[in-house]
Amino acid sequence: MTSISASPIKLHRHREQFPALANKTYFNYGGQGPMPQRAMDAIAQTQAHVQHIGPFGNDAYRWIAPQTQAAREAIASELNAPSETITLTQNVTVGCNIAMWGIQWRAGDHLLLSDCEHPGVIAAAQEISRRFAVEVTTCPLKVTLNQGDPVKVITQHLRANTRLVILSHVLWNTGQVLPLDKIVEVCRNNHSALLIDAAQSAGLLPLNLTELGIDFYAFTGHKWLCGPAGAGGLYVRPEARENLKPTFIGLNGIVVDSQSQPIGWLPDGRRYEVSTLAYPLYLGLKEAIAIHQQWGTSQERYEQICQNSEYLWRQLIALPDIKCLRTSPPESGIVSFQLINNQPQTHLKLVEFLESQKILTRTIADPSCIRATVHYFTLESEIDLLVETIQSFCKTS
Repeated sequence: MTSISASPIKLHRHREQFPALANKTYFNYGGQGPMPQRAMDAIAQTQAHVQHIGPFGNDAYRWIAPQTQAAREAIASELNAPSETITLTQNVTVGCNIAMWGIQWRAGDHLLLSDCEHPGVIAAAQEISRRFAVEVTTCPLKVTLNQGDPVKVITQHLRANTRLVILSHVLWNTGQVLPLDKIVEVCRNNHSALLIDAAQSAGLLPLNLTELGIDFYAFTGHKWLCGPAGAGGLYVRPEARENLKPTFIGLNGIVVDSQSQPIGWLPDGRRYEVSTLAYPLYLGLKEAIAIHQQWGTSQERYEQICQNSEYLWRQLIALPDIKCLRTSPPESGIVSFQLINNQPQTHLKLVEFLESQKILTRTIADPSCIRATVHYFTLESEIDLLVETIQSFCKTS
């Protein structure tokens, strides 16, 4: 397949839509993506329009409702899922909490995590354990980055009483992509529900949640989709919905009678929403998704991300003072690497030095490393500059 970055003019024009790229070299898409101008304009224009017609009134509601639905449909199109399966949330953590607390836990149940999950998810699991006498254990997936079988490891750690398995689709520290199709099968055969933290996969990987058959998929719009902070969502498989009770309860998720009294839940993903959505943010996310989709399909974007991450990886492994965590080209846009002396304080000094040169990366605590993330519109010249600056640091430190 021909690289979609074959036209430098097209690429540079595309990048001009992202103002934050004009004065820095950016490698933190896995932390927060820069918003395109159209997304920022959509947020401001939405606020202005609603204030003009009156923020609380029939005209406002008649305008807001279809706009919010259009945003929900845009999100669903990126995930290849029906719009009725999408719950609008603020971020991944909220989505994970909806799924984790909506299960009717019993004392003695088992919850399985990997050793590469986000602290927010771990903390929620610990509190569920404390409140409901649920046993929480972890399976070692970090060691399977270069060898080993993560599916086998997960299978070995499942129990007859495992109610829920929580995993990241793309591990946030190492960039490893888990084979979810096989993991879904293993969990279903064990009658265990599967919740996926999609912080690093939505907007990076080509997804088809309908075919995948995942139970719960919590994602955000502010990382690889380059949308605003505060706009994310949760996919709930229709067959799993009836057994997942609402965690947060409010007007947006309930059916009311003629006296405005609650009589049940809405039949779709809205049942897990509360009230007063920050709809301008979702309209901003809708515009960001449109810009990505205008550039290319999710498969084309992913292929370009992998080309860029391999280009960075090959340059880094050629440096005598650098060790990449992966021993083969990355399967995602995450390239994690260490200085040979592998001292956390040295990693921090390098990240600070890079930032002083307006090159943005970040440190990871476990395993101790530096994480650089590349998108489909990352330039080879940006990667060259990153590597050259790392070389400069290593020579002087």
